[in-house]
Amino acid sequence: QVQLVESGGGLVHAGGSLRLSCAASGVTLNNYAIGWFRQAPGKEREGLSCISTSGTSIYYADSVKGRFTTSRDKAANTVHLQMDSTRPEDTAIYYCARINTCAGGVATMIARSLWWGQGTQVTVSS
Repeated sequence: QVQLVESGGGLVHAGGSLRLSCAASGVTLNNYAIGWFRQAPGKEREGLSCISTSGTSIYYADSVKGRFTTSRDKAANTVHLQMDSTRPEDTAIYYCARINTCAGGVATMIARSLWWGQGTQVTVSS
């Protein structure tokens, strides 16, 4: 069972930035579409972004479009989620996962997910 590892979470003031990373050992993330999710207390897990294997197709949820950016660092076998203009409502545990395909959009990609990480906590203070 492959497990992904998220890092980079922490505490940030509203309007600030964080960069999350998703890595894996023993598997090349460049070969798979990768999705980012978050789950706030008492809420369902929400799909945020999906990046294709080539990195040329990237999809975002409306809630983060224009504020968050997903990218690949192929040399480092890592996928990043750059979080800018953060808001208190962005507070959640953030996860990455392998996605079978980004086609179909981010709202339904949880059904196409494999290989979850353990998550990293992001807290945005007001």
